[in-house]
Amino acid sequence: MSALLLDTAPLRSSPEYRRLWIGLTLAGVGSQLGVTAVALQVYELTRSSFAVGLVGLVSFVPLVVLGLYGGALVDAHDRRRVIVLSSAALLVASVLIAGQAWLDVGSVVLLLGLVALQSAAFAVNSPARTAIIPMLVPVEQLPAANALGTLSMNLGVTVGPLVGGLLVGTVGFGPAYTIDVVTLLVALVTVLSLPPLPPLGGARKAGLASVLEGLRLLRGWRNVRMTFLLDICAMVLSQPRALFPAVGAVLIGGGATTAGVLASSVAVGSVLASLVSGPLGRVHRHGVAIAVSVAAWGAAIVAFGLVLLLASPSAAHTGSVTSTAVPWASWHLWAACTALAAAGAADAVSSVFRQTVLQSAAPDWARGRLQGVFIVVVAGGPRLGDLVAGADADALGEALAAVVGGVACVLAVVVLMAWQRGFLRYDARDPVP
Repeated sequence: MSALLLDTAPLRSSPEYRRLWIGLTLAGVGSQLGVTAVALQVYELTRSSFAVGLVGLVSFVPLVVLGLYGGALVDAHDRRRVIVLSSAALLVASVLIAGQAWLDVGSVVLLLGLVALQSAAFAVNSPARTAIIPMLVPVEQLPAANALGTLSMNLGVTVGPLVGGLLVGTVGFGPAYTIDVVTLLVALVTVLSLPPLPPLGGARKAGLASVLEGLRLLRGWRNVRMTFLLDICAMVLSQPRALFPAVGAVLIGGGATTAGVLASSVAVGSVLASLVSGPLGRVHRHGVAIAVSVAAWGAAIVAFGLVLLLASPSAAHTGSVTSTAVPWASWHLWAACTALAAAGAADAVSSVFRQTVLQSAAPDWARGRLQGVFIVVVAGGPRLGDLVAGADADALGEALAAVVGGVACVLAVVVLMAWQRGFLRYDARDPVP
């Protein structure tokens, strides 16, 4: 039985990794709380799923630009220093977002601008945090460390949206954003205790040439490139997050609390998958595992959309995210949560193996830049997916938007595997980028 459970060896063997993990978990809770509150505030101000999707667009642009350049910075400078400075910038952006809520400014344009600033800081911070993991744990513990990282991320995505939805529905946006500020402050303190972490093999100059070199590597490193393309299938084509405010306000009812429950359901599935991730360390065919799990994500999103098709708008639903009358007895709510939990479990498996392929197949001298690309895809993909889902929802309705997106994801996986069959033969015992 113990072989099925999460392997916590990296937490026991590396105090530095343990501190990083604690800080990352706290920051994840706060940031996901903030993401939920921003989506709800935008919907409350506009009553438009497309406007919620625009949050993804304004996050995506700085994430692409600074995600790629941030990876080059990580390869060129002490990674601890990069983490500390970018964490401080994240904290400042979150303070400003909380301020606009407490002052009741009510400006969507201002809120979107502050979200863009926050995204820029995240674009540098995240690849730095991820690139140092192979410097803190031995290579044989990388799958376990990545499973722990997935657990950390999904604890944030579980607790953050749920608490954010409850706070917005009961005491308002200001207190919700303030919790985000507090968690980021504590996370900053934890990373200050890390030792200096200069790049192995010496620093490299950060600049456009360095960024372009990292992108050129992907042309030849087909297996690493395919991990990115498969994640794009899931996160851009079938990301349901922008649909949640409207689902809570109009389709199922319950407003912000329902939106938070739906967002948390994805993470609950991921957490449960992470807790029984012990056998993943014994899986060697990582390419097959990634392809199957991404297709499973798409199928689960189709199921979510089918549930929404059976839920019709009711006059009892207020249309406001501040409604707190959650329909706990509704089978639509529980069926939607189950489908989203299945999607989250599939995403957790995909995440573990995609990270492991990148960290084991790519050399240290390129790891920061490739982690920058990874962050653009992993964090930027869902933001672009928010825009796609929001636009589809305005044109087709939230239910059909989910169904169409899930089907598109599954079909895209089939096409990619037919195009590059060699990825299905990728073996962790002989990692080839």
